[in-house]
Amino acid sequence: MTQPRQPCFKLGIRFGREDMLKRFVASGRSGFYVSIVTAGDVGRGDAVRVLHRASDSLSISDIFALKMGTSASADALRRAASIDGLTPSWREHFRSRLE
Repeated sequence: MTQPRQPCFKLGIRFGREDMLKRFVASGRSGFYVSIVTAGDVGRGDAVRVLHRASDSLSISDIFALKMGTSASADALRRAASIDGLTPSWREHFRSRLE
C-alpha cells in the first residue's frame, strides 16, 4: 500500500526541487488555512472575515510546530487532538504522540 501524499508534495513539483518540502517545513511557515463556508470565487481586494474562533484553540503556527516538531507538552498535544477543525489524521497523530 502506498503512503497518502501530503498536499505540500506539490511544492516539490511546482518548484522542480525534491527538497522543497523539507525546506518548507524548516521555514516554520505553514501557509494559511481556512474552512470554506460557502463556495464561490474570491478575488483581489475581496474582504475575508473570521466568522468564528474557538477560545480554547491553538494558532496555525502552534499546530504546525506540534505536527512538525519532536517535542511538545502533553497539554498542547491534548488540546490539538481535541480540535474538531483538524483532519482526523492530524488529530490521531497528536493522540498517538500522547501514548
